[in-house]
Amino acid sequence: MGMYKRGRTWWMRFNYRGRQIRRSTETTNRKLAEKIYCKYLTEIAERKWFKRPLGEKKTFREMIQKYLIEYSARNKAQKTHIRDKSLADHLVKFFGDFTLTSITPQFIYKYKTKRRDEGASPKTINNELGLMHHAFNLSIKEWEWIEENPVSKISKERVDNSKERWLTFEEEERLLNSSPKWLQEIILFSLETGLRQGEVLNLQWPQVDLFRKTITITEQKNRGKDTLPLSQRAWEVLKARAKIRHLKTNFVFYNRKGNRIDARNLLRAFYSATKKSNLEGLRWHDLRHTFASRLVQSGVDLYTVQKLGRWRTINMVMRYGHHYPESLRRGVEVLDEVRKKFSTNLAQSKEKGVTNEL
Repeated sequence: MGMYKRGRTWWMRFNYRGRQIRRSTETTNRKLAEKIYCKYLTEIAERKWFKRPLGEKKTFREMIQKYLIEYSARNKAQKTHIRDKSLADHLVKFFGDFTLTSITPQFIYKYKTKRRDEGASPKTINNELGLMHHAFNLSIKEWEWIEENPVSKISKERVDNSKERWLTFEEEERLLNSSPKWLQEIILFSLETGLRQGEVLNLQWPQVDLFRKTITITEQKNRGKDTLPLSQRAWEVLKARAKIRHLKTNFVFYNRKGNRIDARNLLRAFYSATKKSNLEGLRWHDLRHTFASRLVQSGVDLYTVQKLGRWRTINMVMRYGHHYPESLRRGVEVLDEVRKKFSTNLAQSKEKGVTNEL
């Protein structure tokens, strides 16, 4: 019998017009569920079952609005929710008034092609399709609007993650010399802590412990809470900021009015500085990249780098391990030490053997 449980509720499974249909019986009573199941089978046999999925009336716009309000806003960080709304804008412009059942894999492929032609990056297209895929999944499993996810048949765009960029110390000096004082402090602090842009701009004094030389990060991608040690240079930046602390705000870095620095203004000043220092193409995230790369190149183990940068897994840190020959030298020097130790022990054994003979 095509019946099974989801939690305490009985569900039924049957074929209709060559497609497998799953429906909840909306009861926890097995005998009642069996009767409902038999009724469905009878109606199908008599060709009286013409129930159509809600997706034939629901539009893509309705699905995305429900997703943003009921899922994204409640379950994701504010920054991620804002990103979801931005991704959804592009999707709604293309699919908005189409019903869910009319959206086919071929239709979605046309969207991919259009976004490529508009210059959207592969990562951006994948993010948009990822949101769309998740919304369709909820429409299937929780809202029961549709029965199939058309996005699941679409391949992802190939993303080139081989781009490697970090600052040398000479480039760092050029960048700092080309930046105004307020930007210098933020750049230096970011290089020394590896904090994300939002974490730096949101940093407030209650998170700072100058005596212990630590900061506590409470808002981040993995929603964790971490207390992190500060390097001497990062501590000196905070110590200097503490002397000119604004009485009307708790923000460590603030604008002329004492408010949080706007990210757009920060990037505008940053890219102006990269242009002056002949470092065009440098991204803000490359400061975090530089933090991780310098640690790895100095021999710090990946587990420690992961904890300092709060990456979720070691695999996420691997791409920051851009070794250059000198950072690998210690590995081959171990062979020299092992050979030297063996030769010394061998010589001592031979000498000891000669002594015993005498």
